[in-house]
Amino acid sequence: MRKPIIGISGSILEDNGGYFPGYKKSYVSEYFVESVSSNGAVPIILPITTDIDIIKKQISLIDGLILTGGHDVSPLFYNEEPKLKLGRTLYDRDFFELNLLKFSIEKDIPILGICRGMQLMNVYFGGSLYQDTSYQKDFYIKHNQVYDPPVPTHSVDIIKGTKIYDIFKKDSLLVNSFHHQMINKLADPFIKSSSSKDGCIESIEHKDKDFLIGVQWHPEMLHKSTPIMNNIFKKLIEKSL
Repeated sequence: MRKPIIGISGSILEDNGGYFPGYKKSYVSEYFVESVSSNGAVPIILPITTDIDIIKKQISLIDGLILTGGHDVSPLFYNEEPKLKLGRTLYDRDFFELNLLKFSIEKDIPILGICRGMQLMNVYFGGSLYQDTSYQKDFYIKHNQVYDPPVPTHSVDIIKGTKIYDIFKKDSLLVNSFHHQMINKLADPFIKSSSSKDGCIESIEHKDKDFLIGVQWHPEMLHKSTPIMNNIFKKLIEKSL
C-alpha cells in the first residue's frame, strides 16, 4: 500500500554562540518525524519561505499537513497591538504557515494543527488569541509545564459527538502543556471539542471540513509514553490516503 506523504511545517533555529553566532537552521522536532513515520507515513520537513510559488509547490508534494508549535503568532494578524507579555514572533513564519494553510485548504487535504498550529488556524479564519494566560483572570492551571515533554500534567474534558471524541473514544485525557497563549475568540467555522478545567480551549475542529483539527497539547511528544496519542496521527494518515 502506498504510504502518504505528510508535510511538517518547519521553524528556524538560530545559533547564539559557538563558531557561527547568528547562523540559522531550518528544523522540526524529531518527535514529529517519529510520530508520522511510526504510524505508517512518510514525513517531509517544509522549510520556511516567503516565495508563494515555492509554498504552492510544497503543498503539491504532500497528502497531509501538520502545523507545528513554536513562536507566538503576531497579534497584528488578528487586529491587536502587541501586549507586554507577548513572546517572540517571526513574521516570515506567520506568512509561510498562513499560506501553507491557504493552499492546503484549496487542495482539500487533511490538516492537523498542534499548539501554535491550532492557534494559527483559529487566526486564519478570523479568531483571536490571548497573548498571555495572565490576560484571562479565570485561567488557573499551569499551562506551561516547562519540563518533561513526555509527561502529561493536566486533564482535558472531551465533548461527545466531536471528531476528537471519535479519535480517542474517551470523555477525558491527560495531556502535556507548553504554551502561554491560547484561543480567545473562536473563529466561526470551528467548534470547541475539548477544554481544560479552567476553560482553556484545548482542541477545535472545522464544522464542514473532513479533517481540519487543532489541539493545544503536544501529542507528538507523548506518542511513546502515552500510546493513545498515536490515534490522532493514525487518523490524519488514514485521511491522507
